[in-house]
Amino acid sequence: MIPQSEAELADMIKAANAPLRIAGGGTRGIGGDGMALDTGGLGGVRLYEPGALTLVAGAGTSVAEIETTLAAENQRLAFEPSDLRDALGTSGESTIGGVVATGASGPRRISVGAVRDHMLGVRFVDGTGTPVKNGGRVMKNVTGYDLVKLMSGSHGTLGVLTEVSLKVLPDVEMQASLRLDGLTTAQAVQTMCGALGSPYEVSGAARDLDGAVLLRLEGFENSVRYRAQALMAKLGGDATLIENSADVWRD
Repeated sequence: MIPQSEAELADMIKAANAPLRIAGGGTRGIGGDGMALDTGGLGGVRLYEPGALTLVAGAGTSVAEIETTLAAENQRLAFEPSDLRDALGTSGESTIGGVVATGASGPRRISVGAVRDHMLGVRFVDGTGTPVKNGGRVMKNVTGYDLVKLMSGSHGTLGVLTEVSLKVLPDVEMQASLRLDGLTTAQAVQTMCGALGSPYEVSGAARDLDGAVLLRLEGFENSVRYRAQALMAKLGGDATLIENSADVWRD
């Protein structure tokens, strides 16, 4: 079943006499019983106001489409939707509804918050086939019971998302990462904890499959370079500065 509108989705849910399995872009490989309910027909960016830092999109809109739209205005989804296709061995295209439903936030959540912290409003259809709206399309209109954050990470158990409203943020001038090799597991943990507890605004810390520790810094170029040098001095040891490291974190 592939509804093309919220009203059509509501009718399908009302008529269902067995469990339904919500399917987005198929990137999570989540199975389960029930007839597949594909949200792909509920796509499209419906409202984008760069000056107000807000974007509204149908739940079936691909994350790639949203990121392309935002990049044209030098903006981004700051919570960094995680892409786990390689790790899970799946394919397909991540959808914004799937990101919200699974609470799929990336490493930057330690500094800017998770997807739930960037949600302004939602529309969804509950298990009785009733359309529900909560929150708003702009920040000043977010009032009432906070079902918006409740929907994040709910995995479709509370309803099928049809539309999400998000706060977006300007992109950064420079993104760079420090790479430290040859650390034991204990040393890697100590290094990451020390970096995250420093005043140098580390926006991501990870250990890759090769055992290297990666520490990300973002902001204005002069600030990033200063903080990178200061952090290297604080941590000691040999570190390599990777400039323009967005691809490192995406992979």
